[in-house]
Amino acid sequence: MSTRIFLSPPWMGGGEQERVSEAFASNYVAPTGPMVDRFEALFSERVGIPNVCALSSGTAGLDLLFRELGVGRGDTVICSDLTFVASIAPAVQAGAEPVFIDCEAATWTMDAQLLAEALEDATRTGRRPKAVVAVDLYGQCCDYDTLEALCARHEVPLIIDAAEALGARYGDRSAGDAGWAAVYSFNGNKIITTSGGGMVASRQADVIARARKRSQQSREAMPWYEHIELGYNYRLSNICAAIGVGQLAHLDTILARKRRIAAFYQERLQELTAITWMPQAPYGEGNHWLSILQLDPRQTGVTPEQLRLALEAENIESRPVWKPMHMQPVFAGAKCYGGGVSERLFRQGLCLPSGAGLTGNDLERIAAVIQAQLG
Repeated sequence: MSTRIFLSPPWMGGGEQERVSEAFASNYVAPTGPMVDRFEALFSERVGIPNVCALSSGTAGLDLLFRELGVGRGDTVICSDLTFVASIAPAVQAGAEPVFIDCEAATWTMDAQLLAEALEDATRTGRRPKAVVAVDLYGQCCDYDTLEALCARHEVPLIIDAAEALGARYGDRSAGDAGWAAVYSFNGNKIITTSGGGMVASRQADVIARARKRSQQSREAMPWYEHIELGYNYRLSNICAAIGVGQLAHLDTILARKRRIAAFYQERLQELTAITWMPQAPYGEGNHWLSILQLDPRQTGVTPEQLRLALEAENIESRPVWKPMHMQPVFAGAKCYGGGVSERLFRQGLCLPSGAGLTGNDLERIAAVIQAQLG
């Protein structure tokens, strides 16, 4: 059987092992150390946000932000409907009720008109949400200016879930440089990886200072262990941070490779008119974390699931678009504004292999299967 082609595996550009060796040589193998400091400094410089804290996951970052806002039982948190469950899970685990907002067809990100409706309803009923979590979906920024204005008008903190969006741009701003705070992910399938990890970032220094303290069990600055409040063990390992330092050095190369892959698919398969691609917003530049096609079975007689199975038969991994949160059994009964766009994208969408290490032969293998099914 042919070599397995994965959806979005890590890509090592060279230098990562050297940085890890440096970390071992320093004997800092715990969740503190010079590589953590170095990774944070390099990341801050890259995204243009002065205050950041490296963590064990992006989910940990959201948990800390919800804790900072006092999210708890009886509260509501508004979140993008088309996303991964981690965008809202920490708020629900804290006792909050989720309210989901459909995406707009033109960008696949949060529909600002529906958000305005939800915020107006919340104001009218006296149940102001604790936060709005807007997701930069598949590496494309949501409409920061519009969402920021809406949230400011209703005095609701805006959190940007930029887990998938490192390297993307909104005008002259980096992905995540918006709202009250943002989180990023360095999971193994993301633009860069630290094996597992994340970052929380904000222009408000006090927000990150408190997140940092809570990520280290909320220990007070005493020679003994003293705790006024309970915290978490959420800090990133110095060893994992070393991988991140090595990966950041190759971020531009990774982004260029991702964009070339997206361009290849669209050019190579342009004669298949039943296929459409994730649209690119006019206000910025996505990072093409994943290349995603839309396929209408009414035009082709082939469903995305049939195409996925055909690819799998050739040892090629692909995956459906995120299943909307309002369709998830765990959120049965949750309020959702809209939902039809997310549902359609889920039914018709398929994420294609997009790893930065894909070769020309790999891409031709993938394209050949798609053409055989749809041509």
